[in-house]
Amino acid sequence: MITKEQIDGILAFDGGGLPVMSLYLGLNPGDRGGLTTRVKSLLQKVHPLVEDRSLAHEPRLSLRGDLQRIEDAANRHRGESGTAVWFSCSAAGLFSEFTLPRAVRDRIVLDVTPWVRPMLAVLDEYHRSCVVVIDKRTATVWGLYQDEMDEVDEVKGRILRKPDYAGWAGFEEYHVRNKADTLVKGHFRRTATLLDTLFRSDGYELLIIAGHADEVPIFEEFLPKHLRPKLAGTFAVDTGSVSRAEVQRKAQEVVDRYEREEERRQVAEVFEKAATGGLAAIGPEQCLWAGSVAAVQHLLVQDGAMRPGVVCDESGWLALTGETCPLCGRATRRTPDVLDELTETVIDEGGSVEHVEADTELREHLVAASLRFPLPPQPVPTA
Repeated sequence: MITKEQIDGILAFDGGGLPVMSLYLGLNPGDRGGLTTRVKSLLQKVHPLVEDRSLAHEPRLSLRGDLQRIEDAANRHRGESGTAVWFSCSAAGLFSEFTLPRAVRDRIVLDVTPWVRPMLAVLDEYHRSCVVVIDKRTATVWGLYQDEMDEVDEVKGRILRKPDYAGWAGFEEYHVRNKADTLVKGHFRRTATLLDTLFRSDGYELLIIAGHADEVPIFEEFLPKHLRPKLAGTFAVDTGSVSRAEVQRKAQEVVDRYEREEERRQVAEVFEKAATGGLAAIGPEQCLWAGSVAAVQHLLVQDGAMRPGVVCDESGWLALTGETCPLCGRATRRTPDVLDELTETVIDEGGSVEHVEADTELREHLVAASLRFPLPPQPVPTA
């Protein structure tokens, strides 16, 4: 499982201008030989730079070390699914290896910063979800994140043994039924309290409830008001026979539906805001300028989209083209994916980023953003 601390460490890396090699390799089950071949093919694109005498000695030496480190790591890799990720800048002491929970396409990128956007795109898909499977007697709570589900806690309610009715059976049955209802309510109340505690302490974002179709709505009434908006969905199961694998599969389906709907809603809101002259930017040109002046509150990026561009490391100016920064007059740096640079800039400035998989009008424009303030006039770059 990839943690926030690990991501923050990669984002904070500063190699002092040395090249950073970022390599993403989709893993295919049972294809060990193919993995090695594909890594070598990607690394082959970098070999000419190692022999390029126009490049300074230290960057060439660092790249040579990167090539060896990543090839050795790939030979040792035992993962069979997802994506292997390596970041390396040997001269500056960086070498990090991750495995993402789903596959992305093979890529290798050289830049002065780690190319983290594919990693962020995958991790953005995974909400930390709390799954509770409940009936009148028991409740099992699971944590679901990054395609892994672990049991968190269990609640057992008291069971009222039904007596052998005789004499005033009607009165006795009424009394027992009321007692049984009281015990069930107490069980539901204790489970709701446990969920409240877990959401406060463990950072869960979504709640999913499973159980008998007639009991789940009753349990929902016991949820604290502030938890009800976090309910992503419910599904019916036979609590006495359902397997862990089935719970995970159905819970993941709920999360997937929630995330695609959330993406569609966010895209619609930004485009509606832009159409009415509100604080929004649409397309690479506007969004790059918004990122340059720290105006982006929330950035939407189409999953898998890439655009080459330029960056000014002095002023932070981002654009599609321009040899000279119009803000400070310094020479710009070319980058193979300026949208990745934009993503990192937004994160650095305290904004949020959403990588969108859903099929929306964002596909045509690649990026869109809600803004903190109106954009100032955009300068004209020097070609």
